[in-house]
Amino acid sequence: MPASRRRDRSRRVPAALLVPAGLGLAFLVLPLAGLLIRAPWTTLPQRLVEPGVLTALRLSMVCATLATLVCLVLGVPLAWLLARVDFPGRRLVRALVTVPLVLPPVVGGVALLLVFGRRGLLGEWLDRTFGITLPFTTTAVVLAEAFVAMPFLVIAVEGALRGADSRYEEAAATLGAGRWTTFTHVTLPLVAPGIAAGGVLCWARALGEFGATITFAGSFPGRTRTMPLEVYLALETDLQAAIVLSLILLAVSVAILASLRDRWITA
Repeated sequence: MPASRRRDRSRRVPAALLVPAGLGLAFLVLPLAGLLIRAPWTTLPQRLVEPGVLTALRLSMVCATLATLVCLVLGVPLAWLLARVDFPGRRLVRALVTVPLVLPPVVGGVALLLVFGRRGLLGEWLDRTFGITLPFTTTAVVLAEAFVAMPFLVIAVEGALRGADSRYEEAAATLGAGRWTTFTHVTLPLVAPGIAAGGVLCWARALGEFGATITFAGSFPGRTRTMPLEVYLALETDLQAAIVLSLILLAVSVAILASLRDRWITA
C-alpha cells in the first residue's frame, strides 16, 4: 500500500469517536459561551470599576500569588523527594499528597480549622504562645488556597523530574558538585518548564478556590472575600453582577494560561 494512502487512512476519524468528542467539546464550551452571551456588555465598564469588584479582584490576585509562592517553596522539594528518593512508604506519601485533588474543598476547610483553629492541633499552641490567630484572616485565605492547589504543582514537577535526563546530574556529581549545587544549577534548570506549568496550574486553582476558603477564612469584605465568594454572594441578589465577576475570573485565567502555554507547558 502506498505511503500516501496509509497516511490518508490514518487521518480518518471514526464516527464512534468523533460524535462523543464533539459532545464533550460542546459540554465544555457551551457554559463559557453562555457567560459571554448573557453578559451585560452595555453596563460592563461601570460594573468593573465598582469598589467591591476591584477590592475582591485585588485580594484574589494577591492571595493566589502568595499561595503559589508557598506551594513552590514547599512543593518543589516534596516533588524532588518523591521522584528521586526511594524510601519506605513513598506510595503512601504520594497518595496523601494527591488527596486534596479529590477531597471536597469544604472538608479541606474543616480539616484546616481542626489544625489551625484556636482549638486546633497547632492553632491552640500558636494562639497561646505567640497570640497568632489564623482562621478568618487573609493568611487563612492563603493557607486554604495553598492546601487545595499544591497537588497540581507537585504532580507537574514530579513528572518533569521523572522525565528529565539524570545523566546531567550524574555528570555534575562526578565533576565535584555537591547535592545542593547540583539541585540548584542542574536539576532546577532541567525541570523549569515543569515548574512553570505546575505554578500556572497552581495559581489558577488558587484563584478559583471557594469551599475551603469560605469554611476556614469566612467572607469578610476586603479581608477574606475573594472573587469566587463575591460571585456566590452576587448570585443571590444580582445575576448580572455575578456574570460580570465570572467574566473577570474567566478572562484572567484564560489570559494567564494562553500566554504561558506555548512558552512553558509545551516546552
